Amino acid sequence: MALSDWGRYLVFSMATQLWTQDWILNHYTHGSAAGKNLRDMVLARQPVKPLTNPFDEAITGRLRADSRSLMQNARNVRQASAMMSTAASAVNTIRSALEEMQDLAIAVDNGELSAGTAAGDYNALRDTITNIIKRTQFNGIKMLDADAWGTGQIDADGAVYVQGLVDGGFDVVFQELDKDGLANLSGANLADAGNRQTELSTLSGFISVMEALSKRYTNRADGLKHLATSLESQAKFLEQAVQVRRQEPTKSIEDIVLDMLTRTSGTIVNEQG
Repeated sequence: MALSDWGRYLVFSMATQLWTQDWILNHYTHGSAAGKNLRDMVLARQPVKPLTNPFDEAITGRLRADSRSLMQNARNVRQASAMMSTAASAVNTIRSALEEMQDLAIAVDNGELSAGTAAGDYNALRDTITNIIKRTQFNGIKMLDADAWGTGQIDADGAVYVQGLVDGGFDVVFQELDKDGLANLSGANLADAGNRQTELSTLSGFISVMEALSKRYTNRADGLKHLATSLESQAKFLEQAVQVRRQEPTKSIEDIVLDMLTRTSGTIVNEQG
C-alpha cells in the first residue's frame, strides 16, 4: 500500500526530529567544548572548600598540645607521689619493728623476759628491717637502699628527677638509712645490762629518725598529689577552651579564658551597683 503525501510528510518530520536530537546529544556528550562544559557541570568534582580556618587550627592545636603535656606531667607527679607514699609506708613498718624490739628490750630490763627468750624475736625483727630496706622499690627504683643508688633513675644522693611542669621538673629526694647501724642491733646485747642500755638508746634514736622521715615522706606525697590534681585541672581547662574556640572562632583566646575564669570564680566587679 503506497503512502499518501501526508503520511510521507509525517515520516520525514519524525526522522528529521530524531536526527536533530541525536546530533545535539552527540554534540554535547563528546569532544566539543560545549560538551566538555556540560560534562564538567554534571560529572566533574567540585573544588574543595576548606571547612576550617588554618589559623584557628594552629591555635587550638597548640592548646591541645599544652593540655596533653600538662596531663602527662600530672601522671608523672602522681607516680612521684606514689613513690613517696611507698617509702613512707616502708619507713613506718621499720619504725613499728623497732618499737617491738624496744618493747622486748624493756621487758628484759624489767625482768619480764629472759634475754635468751627475747633474743630470737629481737633478731627476727632486725632481719625484717634489713629486708625492707633492700626490697622497697617503685618501678625498679630502690628508695631506701643507698647501695642501689647512682643509676639513671636515682642519683648517688637519692634524688629522682620528675618531669612535672611544662617548662621543667624537680627532684624528689630520699634519705640514706644507717643500714650498718640497724644490722648491728643484736639480741645478744640484751643479756648484759650495760649493752642493753646502749641497745635501748640506739633503738630510741632510730625510732625518732623513722618518725621524722615518715612524716616528711607523707607530707611530700600529699603535696605531690595536690600538684597532680592542679595540673589535671589545668589540662581540662585548656581542653574546654579548645571546644569553646571551635564554637566561637571569632573570639580571642584571652576573652575565652577570661570568660571561663569568670564562670568558675565569679566576677570581681559589681555590675549591679
